Parts: sequence; C-alpha cells; structure tokens
Amino acid sequence: MDTSTYLKGEMQEMQNKTAKPMMWIGIVSIIMLFAGLTSAYIVRQAEGNWLQFDLPNQFYISTVCIVFSSITMRYALGAIKVNNANGFKMGLLVTFILGLGFAFFQFSGWEALVEQGIYFTGARSNAAGAYLFVISGVHLAHMAGGIIALIFTLVKAYKNKYSRDNYLGIELVGIYWHFLDILWIYLLLFLLFIR
Repeated sequence: MDTSTYLKGEMQEMQNKTAKPMMWIGIVSIIMLFAGLTSAYIVRQAEGNWLQFDLPNQFYISTVCIVFSSITMRYALGAIKVNNANGFKMGLLVTFILGLGFAFFQFSGWEALVEQGIYFTGARSNAAGAYLFVISGVHLAHMAGGIIALIFTLVKAYKNKYSRDNYLGIELVGIYWHFLDILWIYLLLFLLFIR
C-alpha cells in the first residue's frame, strides 16, 4: 500500500470518528437557541398585552408530515443496513417529499395566521404572534438545512454511494432529521400549552 492511500484511509477514519460528536455539538447548540427563544417567550408573555389565538390547523398537518417523515427515514436507514438499495432510496425519497410537505404547511399556516389578523411585525402586530412566527420560522430554517442534506443524500443514494458497510452519511442525516421532528413536537406542545 502506498503512502497516499494509507493517508486517505487514515483521514477517512478520523472523519468517521468525529462526525457524530460534531453532529451532537451542533444539536446541543440548536437546543440552546430554542431554549433561549422559548424562555424569552415566557418572560415576554408575563409582561402582559399578550394576544390569545388558536394555532392554524396547518400546523397540525405539518406535524403529521414530520412524524411520518421520521418513520420513513428510519425505514431508509434500516433498508441500507441490509443492502436493500431500492427500499433505501424509496424511504429517502418519501422522507424528502414529507419534508417538503412540512414546509408547505408551515407557510400555509403563516398565511392562515395573517388571515386571522396575526402579524409578525407592523402596527397591528402583537408579541404573541411575532414570537410564533420567529419560533416556527427558525425551526423551518433548520428544516431547510435538513432538506438540503436530504437532497445531497438522495443524489449519493442514486449514485449507489451507500451500502451496509458505508452508511454514516445517512445515519448523520437521520439523527438530525429525528432531532428536528422531536424539536417540532416540543415547540408545538409549548405553543399550545404556554399561552
């Protein structure tokens, strides 16, 4: 074995060892961000002048999309672990479609809020509505990152870059995706019960 091949192997092994810890560091920083946002929500709510309103049904539909997308992501990972390439690709594709569905219903929910007279900013806005837009918007921004990661993973899947011996990339995307699912459920419950 020549030196360059050996060094490539060593570099790949080092990247594989550090990938999951780096993912978890990123997830912890996102948790801290949302802990700050939800804490600010509670503090601002206690100051008064807080508008009470119902969450649009679109937020519940988007929740169904993201929960099912976690199931299909889990299916995709299980499929690649047994070298079921077709099942793997189908699981990823359905996860991607459900992720887009989540985003669509989030935007639709924002439109429904505006129709109810709930605005992010402006003369007719209220802090309650602004916080809802910010919290759901920041989550959607992280979801967009997950969707982009899914696109790259899908492209690699259709180029047959994954196998039961090489699936770290999909495992990392899966961890992030499941985290976004759990985070959204927490945020939805928070917004429902902390009024």
